[in-house]
Amino acid sequence: MAFVFSTPVRFADVDHAGIVYYPRFFHYFHLAFEELFRVRMGARAYVELLDVERVGFPAVHAEADYRAPLRFGDQADIALSVAKLGGSSITFRYRVSRGEVECAVGTEVCAVVDLNEFRPCPIPTSVRALIADLLES
Repeated sequence: MAFVFSTPVRFADVDHAGIVYYPRFFHYFHLAFEELFRVRMGARAYVELLDVERVGFPAVHAEADYRAPLRFGDQADIALSVAKLGGSSITFRYRVSRGEVECAVGTEVCAVVDLNEFRPCPIPTSVRALIADLLES
């Protein structure tokens, strides 16, 4: 199962060739990540996790493969799943599509850190519960 976030491709997302500029896909990945927290835990959940609980999710590795173009005005559907759930890291998988056409796939490994010390920490129980159904089998 995956969490899906949809967004229109905006003019600011495209390059001179008229297609989504490749680093923008990483922005789309992060939008889906934030939206997951907002939808499942409430509008301020991610902010509170960062500012109150002081838990962060910095990316330590990211990669993407591009398969088909997205253009201004297209609808981008970003499917987020969890490829691996470690003790203090999470590997997210993203699939970006335009209808039935797969446009990009990517993975991002996020460390889970105590923002006061900027050191690894265990994944909070609330976060494990939030993503449990997204774990790929």
